[in-house]
Amino acid sequence: MPDTPAIAVHDLRKLYGDKAAVDSLNLVVPRGCFFGFLGPNGAGKSTTIRMLTGLVPPSSGSIELLGMRLPDRELEIKRRIGLVPDESLLFDRLTGAEFLEFVGRMYGLPRPVARERALSLLDLFELRERRKLIAEYSKGMRKRLAMAASLIHHPDLFLMDEPFEGVDAVGARLMKDILLDQVRRGATIFLTSHVLEVVERLCDRVAIIDKGKIVREGSMDELRGGTESLEDVFVRVVGAGREFHELEWLK
Repeated sequence: MPDTPAIAVHDLRKLYGDKAAVDSLNLVVPRGCFFGFLGPNGAGKSTTIRMLTGLVPPSSGSIELLGMRLPDRELEIKRRIGLVPDESLLFDRLTGAEFLEFVGRMYGLPRPVARERALSLLDLFELRERRKLIAEYSKGMRKRLAMAASLIHHPDLFLMDEPFEGVDAVGARLMKDILLDQVRRGATIFLTSHVLEVVERLCDRVAIIDKGKIVREGSMDELRGGTESLEDVFVRVVGAGREFHELEWLK
């Protein structure tokens, strides 16, 4: 049902004890959109993504992805999404090729297809040391491998939590180009990042969450409203009242 949004969230809440990590969240992400989901540490970004992937059940509210409701059609949804989690949940005792082939097989790809795509992705992401165990990967290499795994089954929706964290400039440029190409072919990307310059350069629309609630949402032009940068908007919205006080001993 391509006329439905990629993501539709209504009145979503997640409680831990009496504290709401996500509080009455309403969000619609159109298909083919590069969507930035921003907020300070502890605002509820990762909790939201975990609920969108079915890893964490919501306390209340509803989630629809690609026109299908969670958890009713969870398996079908998971076949059509690609995930880059905030912590790279990789198998350290496998090589990159073995891991990618395993992921491909988990998504139902025939073994020869999974192997061929795994090797192609290793070349694309410049992870050519095919005998190297994932345990020996740097943080940036792990992120690149996680993104490669999210691509292997050619998903319609990507959920990405800090995908550029620890990635060098060359690797980040490659990853950005790949993601933009996926959006051009009609995929939807839902991205969290603390690197606001990256979000400003890539995203069509942005929502800012603070203390579990969305405080601003709109297109990049709507949020910036003229000469402001995205950083200016972000600090004004979530950093109000947090002023710099110079320490006497640092003068």
